[in-house]
Amino acid sequence: MYAVQKEDLISQAQTGDTYAQGELVREWYPRIYNYAFKYFGEADLANEAAQQTFIAMHHKIGQLKECDKFKPWIYTIVTNICRQESRKGKRHRWLSFDQLLPKQEEESSPAWEISKPGESNPEQSYLQGELGDILTKCLQQLSKDQREVLIMKEYEGLKFREIAEALNTSENTVKSRLYYAFSHMRKLLAKENITEKSLQYEN
Repeated sequence: MYAVQKEDLISQAQTGDTYAQGELVREWYPRIYNYAFKYFGEADLANEAAQQTFIAMHHKIGQLKECDKFKPWIYTIVTNICRQESRKGKRHRWLSFDQLLPKQEEESSPAWEISKPGESNPEQSYLQGELGDILTKCLQQLSKDQREVLIMKEYEGLKFREIAEALNTSENTVKSRLYYAFSHMRKLLAKENITEKSLQYEN
């Protein structure tokens, strides 16, 4: 029922219904902002990218041919905006550790993820803070293509098909980029003397 209502909302937004467009902004702004924040690591840039994304949505949503393709479509827009901003090269950008804990998916998760404890003690918080800094540094050393796929899959929960549509590429290419992203991350973490065992914490 919810899926039907959501598609109805998108259809209404395509007719220029400002209420429907406002509802889409309210529903999707947190996810789009978080994606941009992971991409840049800076709140101001993330907010600007999110605003530009929804301005573009307002002008282009009538061009969306299939309502059920809205998710990859909106991620295509925000990714292109983030790429454009990155090419400006204004400042060095970092991902925030607070945004680095990936969601659990049926498909494989990286061995380097830090498990989130139910209740953290000061020692765990300190160690996770140190590991978070290292993860941040290593993530920034991934190529743009690898980082985009990694964020979409592990942190935003998109399916391979949706990522492929968002990036206008094949699922095999997405899987390949993700594989090399994981491989690259493991090598970078190994140089920091970080092992899979050291990334796991018990409650």
